Amino acid sequence: MKGKKLAIGLGIVLLLGLGVWLFRGKSSTKGLRLEVAPVTQTTITNVVTATGTVEPVISVEVGTQVSGIIDKIYVDYNSVVTKGQVIAEMDKVTLQADLASQEANLASSKAEFEYQEANHARYKTLFDQQLISNSDYETALYSYNVAKSSYDRARSDMVKVRQQLEYATITSPIDGVVINREVEAGQTVASGFNTPTLFTIANDLTQMRVIANVDEADIGQVEEGQNVQFSVDAYPDDIFEGKVIQVRLEATVESNVVTYEVVVSAYNPDLKLKPGLTANITIFTLERPDVLTIPGKALRFLPEEDMLSKMKITVENPDLDAPANKKIVWQLVGSTLQPKIIGTGATSGNLIEVTDGLSVGEEVVVEMTSAAPVTNGNGNQERSPFMPGRPGGRR
Repeated sequence: MKGKKLAIGLGIVLLLGLGVWLFRGKSSTKGLRLEVAPVTQTTITNVVTATGTVEPVISVEVGTQVSGIIDKIYVDYNSVVTKGQVIAEMDKVTLQADLASQEANLASSKAEFEYQEANHARYKTLFDQQLISNSDYETALYSYNVAKSSYDRARSDMVKVRQQLEYATITSPIDGVVINREVEAGQTVASGFNTPTLFTIANDLTQMRVIANVDEADIGQVEEGQNVQFSVDAYPDDIFEGKVIQVRLEATVESNVVTYEVVVSAYNPDLKLKPGLTANITIFTLERPDVLTIPGKALRFLPEEDMLSKMKITVENPDLDAPANKKIVWQLVGSTLQPKIIGTGATSGNLIEVTDGLSVGEEVVVEMTSAAPVTNGNGNQERSPFMPGRPGGRR
């Protein structure tokens, strides 16, 4: 009886051991599958973002070269002006007095010069006839030269005084709009080493530009002629368009951050863009419309023959090497994994441009994934052999 119980106990132990072995020995490929992606035709783009300031294309700071009091102002903010139009006048009393004084000095210098010229002519005639001494002739010649120099200087001073009087009438140098006025009537301006700015005139506010600061890490992708879209906080629902017209070579360093100025054209027919607005710009450094693309993961997929054989998938030509400037992707045909040599182009995010070797609708393998959680005999979830483990977890 005791031997019979022992035999039954050993049988139960053997059955339990066999069950555990069978349960733990399940194929680790349960739920694994090859994920494929189709070749699609789409538009790929790469962009660089930056911020900048809206400015007029041409703006002129109008100043004055003479010191004095602003007598009259004829324009205000937003006034439309034309080239040569009088926009302000300075007090001319002092300048007109200087002109009158210089005219009198010029007349006196002219009279002295004419007298000394005639006197020199007489002395020269007598000297040629040896009727006067050398000393007398040289005195007459000296007086003539001094009078001539004085007269020439008086004429130059007259030109200067007249020019100063003309500067007292301030005119617009260009056609445009007054965007800034820094003086009032009665204000005194002093012209020294720096010409004081009285007005700022923008030439054409329908043609604006954005001066954007692009980070040094992105400036290598930016070129003239690239399309740009930008927005301003004043019109959050509007998207403005432009083009890169200049990439300036001088770097700006601020707080150890290096940026370069990029000039973007901005057509402004509705006059919505105002000088000084902050623009958030997007520069399209790559634009490829209607090109064939595949996920970038397809180029990184490498078939694991051992694992695929357990899934009853054979790998054709696993040691194939791609020629120069070519890539290899894999296609699942029935139960066979076949390599395909393709040409690639631009990259945008997770998409790769396909230049040759594939057509729309074909599929390529991108990765091996687990379709459902796989558990081991202890009730713990098994991870895919192609997925990294959690930090600190069992390998």
